[in-house]
Amino acid sequence: MAKNDNPIHMKETILRLVRQYYRMAHQRPPFEPGKTRVTYSGRVYDDRELVNLVDASLDFWLTAGPYAEKLEARMRRFFGSQDFLLVNSGSSANLLMVATLCHEPASGERKTDLPVLRPGDEVITPAVTFPTTLTPIMHHRLIPVFVDCEVGTYNMDPGLIQDAVGPKTRAIFVPHTLGIPCDMDTVGAVARLHNLWVIEDGCDALGATFDGQLVGTFGAMSSVSFYPAHQITMGEGGGVAVNDPNLKSIARSLRDWGRHCWCDPGKSNTCGKRFGWQLGMLPAGYDHKYIYSSPGYNLKVTDMQAAIGLAQSERILEFVEARRRNFRRLYEGLKPLEDYLVLPIIDARAVPSPFGFPVTVRSGIKRRDLVAHLEAANIETRLVFGGNILRQPGFAHIEHRVFGRLERSDLIMQNTLFVGVYPGLTDLMIDYMIEVFTRFFSEARA
Repeated sequence: MAKNDNPIHMKETILRLVRQYYRMAHQRPPFEPGKTRVTYSGRVYDDRELVNLVDASLDFWLTAGPYAEKLEARMRRFFGSQDFLLVNSGSSANLLMVATLCHEPASGERKTDLPVLRPGDEVITPAVTFPTTLTPIMHHRLIPVFVDCEVGTYNMDPGLIQDAVGPKTRAIFVPHTLGIPCDMDTVGAVARLHNLWVIEDGCDALGATFDGQLVGTFGAMSSVSFYPAHQITMGEGGGVAVNDPNLKSIARSLRDWGRHCWCDPGKSNTCGKRFGWQLGMLPAGYDHKYIYSSPGYNLKVTDMQAAIGLAQSERILEFVEARRRNFRRLYEGLKPLEDYLVLPIIDARAVPSPFGFPVTVRSGIKRRDLVAHLEAANIETRLVFGGNILRQPGFAHIEHRVFGRLERSDLIMQNTLFVGVYPGLTDLMIDYMIEVFTRFFSEARA
């Protein structure tokens, strides 16, 4: 076979050209203050992601394959978890966690230490939240119990959780909002006292720690998002870190159509008795690949997504440290404006992995005026997700319980915004953001 006809050599040539293409086509233009858009998030990548993507496409794996296996293994090591399951979004990760806690064990399945969640059971969660943290609770006919949030951390107020527990409470669903860790000491103490499940929405917080422990390792499970706005990306995608060994097979089954079989895609008879099972009311010897032990979903990723994620995962610590550095520079630069802004408040035990830099305008300042000023200067802004979610049209009439008053959640909805800290922001961009904030309040004083 001639060298040019060798597929291995041809692939090497293609991937070398991909590296050259990256250098030619994907270099960012220089920053021009006021002209270049300072986005709140963005993709940070180099030729490694493109090479992996093209490599996976040439192998033509159309569903999860070798790259997915490698990425799941790497994330298991990162979290030190019992398992890590790739899914097609952080939202699907939240769905999978709630569905796993609601799964009724079949005969012979290992039972969990805490009770299965059933319709009418309550789940404590913050009022300031992202919609798809809440939606799985509703879809499984569980009752969300909303507690108020803290201005500054934007997490649920840990001091309210104990008193929010009622006779039907069975779980606490804890988001680490904007990458700022919630007080997991208090959450854990309440959960142990009342025998409650804890699951974490860690979509914003990959790499954050609380009291020296990685966020995502406190609860029975934790979600991760790999959407482009987050710490690492593979486009659409996410995952579930499974910390409770009793939940491993349940979560994997629910992700993969609810099947009882544990064969990898494209493989058969891992159990050695594919046609020898007798489960439920099925005929004896029914094909194990088509036995379903739960009403599940298909939440898997493609191997091309996982190929991008694998390259990104090599840079988690680098990206997180860049976010922290940008966060610190914004904090220091905006500290002189504390008469006008509530800056982020971080528990002494917490080390954030910042998703963004939140500020809350104080009395006398209109958020919409500050937002208009920033956007006019080409600085992108965002609000803290749904704000008080019960004021959103799609959630105004859901079945729920509220503990206490949600005054601070309303304040966050009215007065809080955030700007970016992602690794693509340069020192020049951060300096420009500080300058534009400062100019607004200087003009307000004049």
